[in-house]
Amino acid sequence: MHVKDKAMEQLRKMTDEQSRMIFAASCIEAAARKENVPATEMYARMSRVGMIHHYILPYYDVLHTQSRRYVTDTLLETLHNWETAGISMADAEGGKV
Repeated sequence: MHVKDKAMEQLRKMTDEQSRMIFAASCIEAAARKENVPATEMYARMSRVGMIHHYILPYYDVLHTQSRRYVTDTLLETLHNWETAGISMADAEGGKV
């Protein structure tokens, strides 16, 4: 692979990773707004059950094609179900909250 091709591949990968992070952040913010809580609280709740690294990011390809309302409602329903079930795991990327 040529140096230029490697650079373009790295840029594409970084852009995809950035898109996923931006999407995850927007999911956290939208869910927080709907629940009328600070985004930091929503982040902590989602991190506690592993939702960011075990649901939002792995299913980005499907989730980002849906409406914001559908995604927000689905994430909140899943969050409530996981919290009710007592699911608590370390976030794969961020450790325990």
